[in-house]
Amino acid sequence: MAGSGESVLSRVVRIVEAFGSETPALRVSEIARRADLHVATASRLIEELVGYGWLRKEADRRVRIGVRLWELASRASPTLGLREAAMPFLEDLHAVVGHHVQLGVREEREALFVERLSAPGAVINLTRIAGRLPLHASSSGVVLLAHAPGRLQEQVLAGPLHAYTPRTVVDPGELRAMLADVRKGGVALCRGFIDTRATGVAVPLRDSENTVIAALSVIVPNDDNARMHIPALQAAARGISRAAGVQDPQGVPRHFSH
Repeated sequence: MAGSGESVLSRVVRIVEAFGSETPALRVSEIARRADLHVATASRLIEELVGYGWLRKEADRRVRIGVRLWELASRASPTLGLREAAMPFLEDLHAVVGHHVQLGVREEREALFVERLSAPGAVINLTRIAGRLPLHASSSGVVLLAHAPGRLQEQVLAGPLHAYTPRTVVDPGELRAMLADVRKGGVALCRGFIDTRATGVAVPLRDSENTVIAALSVIVPNDDNARMHIPALQAAARGISRAAGVQDPQGVPRHFSH
């Protein structure tokens, strides 16, 4: 168990972080275990958080993240402006592609997906809003890794690199060459990296200082038509650039008022 000298805030943070995409509802004893807290301590803090609406208890006594915490997080999200600017273009791109369209940002050594549109019958896709994947494993992640600081690139290349399928690039030399191609060509096309039935295609979004701040991607069937979606993806990226005041994906500066 954690020491008694730690702050209440650190305990609350661990309680909230006990929840994940695969574990949206947990019993108090499981939260206590994951947060490294005594059950009595966890129970008391959970009751307080329920009172504030940060957590909620269901009829079966399992605990979930509360609507109030979601509301606060959504309102304060640093990606809110980008998401709002991107949404009309994501919807148009989704209508054209008919599969998954998503917006990802880099969080340390992972791609964090901040927006996603899908449809019934779309090709398989493991990502979800607020979901994460290692940078080397998805088209969005490869774009973000290609433009990440050199030190972080070397850390990722040093491994370990998890292979989701036989097609996931886990050889450091091959991955390094792929990152160079992405920087040169402006597009990452990753066939079967996460699931052999799907292909991820991604392009970067840049800010006014030419720094890549996000990746726009589509997840489509792994067939000969995957590359055909690149023009629509690039057009959507240009639209988001105009709306959000970031750069053209080809690197041409654009300055717009918000």
